[in-house]
Amino acid sequence: MNTMVRHALLRTARIAALFALAVPAAAQVSGDGDQTTQKLPADHILDRDRYERLTVPVTIGGVGPYRFLIDTGAQATAITHAVADDLALPRRGQATLVALGSARAVDLVEVDELSFADRSITGLLSPLLYERHIGADGILGLDSLQDLRVLIDFREDRMLVDDARALGGNAGFEIIVRARRKLGQMVITDARMDNTRVAVVIDTGAQASVGNRALMRRLRAAEGGKTGTIDAHGTFVVSDLAYIRKLEIGGMTMGDVPIGFNESPIFAALGLSKRPALILGIRNMRVFDRVAIDFAKRRVLFDVPAEYDRARVRNGIRWPANWP
Repeated sequence: MNTMVRHALLRTARIAALFALAVPAAAQVSGDGDQTTQKLPADHILDRDRYERLTVPVTIGGVGPYRFLIDTGAQATAITHAVADDLALPRRGQATLVALGSARAVDLVEVDELSFADRSITGLLSPLLYERHIGADGILGLDSLQDLRVLIDFREDRMLVDDARALGGNAGFEIIVRARRKLGQMVITDARMDNTRVAVVIDTGAQASVGNRALMRRLRAAEGGKTGTIDAHGTFVVSDLAYIRKLEIGGMTMGDVPIGFNESPIFAALGLSKRPALILGIRNMRVFDRVAIDFAKRRVLFDVPAEYDRARVRNGIRWPANWP
């Protein structure tokens, strides 16, 4: 077996887990609803896993497979309380986990060996989350994804992780964009939204896209209603929904892009609270056939659908009128 063994230690002072779980945009909240913990119905979780939050098989200490989400917005690989209890994983203190709408102390467990895609990682300290909040057995975060490529194939409804060559290289990708690393995150720094320069975080763990208040003020975006998400802690978060005329990344233009705006603690954790910034979620990536995030080369690759030629990509890809 082609095995890559890496020792990954998690700094317990702070873990930034940048991902959110979506609920219907029309969901209503009362009082201080953004602090309310809600439980997703089982059928919603199953639907999400099948169509929007694709998973990969993972073994822990040779036991499994378990179904893990691939989350390019999460610094730490996490597992659920149920899996940790089943495997009797030893507790190793606590850390603060920063999610879309909340930051809370969570328990840590020691994971001797975690394996996926013919690779093994040893010495992980992993935060514990609840399955009802993430809809899977765990999350593969950035501490497990470095030097690899994540491929999201929307045509086949699957997500793969391996080295770039094993996943077919760059063949078929019309748009290749350079990115920078910021605390392990892949951040596109030269994107523009309605002619405003914006830092874009590619986040496969978020369904919808979220902008910070600095971006909303710069764009003078008009609120078009409310949208709701549930974060990793189960906190229901309300955002101001607006449709942005265009988002430009690497020479391509996406039009009428739906964005939820809120002052998420994620932006502060990344040092992006004072400048326009956007978390680009997986739902908004579905306009493409494939998207690849290459951590080794610091590139993000986009496969444009056959019905769009280069000129149409430059002029703008429009979102379906029935979104979301």
